[in-house]
Amino acid sequence: MLGNNLPAANEVIDVYRSNNIKRMRLYDPNQAALQALRNSGIELILGVPNSDLQGLATNSESARQWVQRNVLSFWPSVKIKYIAVGNEVRPVGDSTSWMAQYVLPAIQNVYQAIRAQGLHDQIKVSTSIDMSLLGNSFPPSQGSFRGDVRSYLDPIIGYLVYAGAPLLTNVYPYFSYRDNPVDISLPYAIFTSPNVVAWDGPYTYQNLFDAMLDAVHAAIDNTGIGFVEVVVSESGWPSDGDFGATYDNARIYLDNLIRHVNGGTPRRPWKPTETYLFAMFDENQKNPELEKHFGLFFPNKQKKYSFGFGAERRREFFANEFNATVVPLLKSDI
Repeated sequence: MLGNNLPAANEVIDVYRSNNIKRMRLYDPNQAALQALRNSGIELILGVPNSDLQGLATNSESARQWVQRNVLSFWPSVKIKYIAVGNEVRPVGDSTSWMAQYVLPAIQNVYQAIRAQGLHDQIKVSTSIDMSLLGNSFPPSQGSFRGDVRSYLDPIIGYLVYAGAPLLTNVYPYFSYRDNPVDISLPYAIFTSPNVVAWDGPYTYQNLFDAMLDAVHAAIDNTGIGFVEVVVSESGWPSDGDFGATYDNARIYLDNLIRHVNGGTPRRPWKPTETYLFAMFDENQKNPELEKHFGLFFPNKQKKYSFGFGAERRREFFANEFNATVVPLLKSDI
């Protein structure tokens, strides 16, 4: 919502419908957006803003009221699929680090409020992380979380195993390419490499997205806690504003990503990768300049890119809408 020229919520729903976009991510429980979603058939990731974590963690009644106000008041006419309790909280060396102690208690209180209504099988409660929590990401099979974040993440993973909920993860090959274009080729980053680029035992990688995502799969597996699915809760490529951020690079990446995720990854070939593209609209009030240019649509509701979504691509397209957070800076060892 960080733009002064964006369409009204009901108009946004019309854009989703006309483009056959089936799912949405909201970064906070914006009431106008939730009202507009009623009876739309659009499935939703509903965000708990980081600013709400402490209150929900320390007061279970606050969590119950949050769920009543933002979930039960709209369910089932709004098809809430996941609740993302916090976005990109980094437990060490970051402005969000003080919030880390509240993430799991907030998740648990929201989960208990959902469970009390018998909705814990329909609405899964999780959190969204970024790739900076990985200490090693190459080769992907050696993916591991940083030692200094394990005391934060391991209990969350344990909860996810118990609740049967996925870990939401924001995956951006763009930032890895921008920060290391000597070692990462543009074709590898935008799905146009003609050949295998990386070998990892029985697995081969022709694109960076798969390698990054499989590093997360392996990092979870390597904790030994249990099996957890990964949902890609953000991925995108900016069309302007920094190195490698061009219209053509963004168009090629996004078009290929939509096509690619139906086939899973080398470590998870049996299951399409549920993926949400960041973001629905360009936002002219974000900074730095790069952050203004992640949209797949212009604020006037016209497509920025010519490719299609949904049924004509033989799969669903999901978009992040009303974004109130900046995309992460990512590092990759590859």
